[in-house]
Amino acid sequence: MSVRERMRISELSRRSGVPVATIKYYRREGLLPEGRALNPTTVEYDEEHIERLRLIRSLIQLGGLSVARTREVLEAVDRPLDAFETLGVVHHALPVPSAETKDKKDERLEGANDEAAPFGAAARVEALIGNMGWRISDVSPHRPALAESLAALSRLGSEFTADDLVPYARLATATADLDFAQLDGIEDRIALAERAVVLTVLFEPVVRLLRRLAQEDANHRRHDRRACGPGEGSAQ
Repeated sequence: MSVRERMRISELSRRSGVPVATIKYYRREGLLPEGRALNPTTVEYDEEHIERLRLIRSLIQLGGLSVARTREVLEAVDRPLDAFETLGVVHHALPVPSAETKDKKDERLEGANDEAAPFGAAARVEALIGNMGWRISDVSPHRPALAESLAALSRLGSEFTADDLVPYARLATATADLDFAQLDGIEDRIALAERAVVLTVLFEPVVRLLRRLAQEDANHRRHDRRACGPGEGSAQ
């Protein structure tokens, strides 16, 4: 179907997988542009509406954004942004992961060094960014989120210095380069934003599970070396 070919709302629902009632709701909330009115009771839509619905669904269902936050992201994407700006808007809008537990408030009340921990963690984050030579926005939500996660680890007795984090940061840089390789060649801002949400939200568990599998393999390899004893098995 070409971009100019039109469809009724029932066909739009079928092709997008979004119920008609939800499409009408998105339209009322200003998330979905109006279609072309044929008469007072009939509206037609096109391929651009399908792309828009996919992005809306990605932001709300996958990204966990509210309708209001989704509207802000869509308004930003609708502006004449380049790929760099579009990805920045999406990344800063998505929920930020944290190592904090659900009972973090109770834990803070019990910790003797709670007030100092966030400050020290923030300093470690800044040192890490400096060590890596990363260019990070001053308003990035990921700076304080990483500091909060490090502070949570500190409260549990696990301290990670900026130097401790550098090898992990190098792996993260390599992973980010792989992520952006998946985005190369996508010129349409809507498609680019949708792909970024999918990679960030849906592929993140894949990366975590790959790490778990690698840990399991590393455990077996270390166990095998210890079972063989010094020098054993090396001649194979």
